[in-house]
Amino acid sequence: MTGRTDNRIVIAAPRELTWELTNDLESWPQLFSEYAAVEILERHGDTVTFRLTMHPDENGTVWSWVSEREMDRDSWTVEARRVETGPFAHMNIRWEYEEVPEGTSMRWLQDFAMKPTAPVDDAGMTAHINRNSVIQMERIREQVERHAATVAAGGV
Repeated sequence: MTGRTDNRIVIAAPRELTWELTNDLESWPQLFSEYAAVEILERHGDTVTFRLTMHPDENGTVWSWVSEREMDRDSWTVEARRVETGPFAHMNIRWEYEEVPEGTSMRWLQDFAMKPTAPVDDAGMTAHINRNSVIQMERIREQVERHAATVAAGGV
């Protein structure tokens, strides 16, 4: 069995701005509430390998892993995968950005499988990702929309 999630949010901001802000990996600790640090390990064109470290969980455990992201602005998509999989047998994420009348539709498609030794099974992780994606996407929407309003008002 594998887990799959499909989450989407509409952001009242131009696609270009949404793309720029959400693909600025160095800003992820401010953009996402769950990430404590991002360390860029390697860049080759539009492919970035980086270490992501989370804030401690409720048990005090700090989770960290290496991922690789390949951004394709021509198709407005990002393909990402965990290089250090941790409790996952595999974890792949696709981000899609689509212009819509209200601004930008940002969609996260995640395909994964948990290892038998993981503290949660595929169904449990699916539920967790679906809950957390709503929280993180809403946080991102608020920040991108606030930035877009500042830009529209002539700020930076």
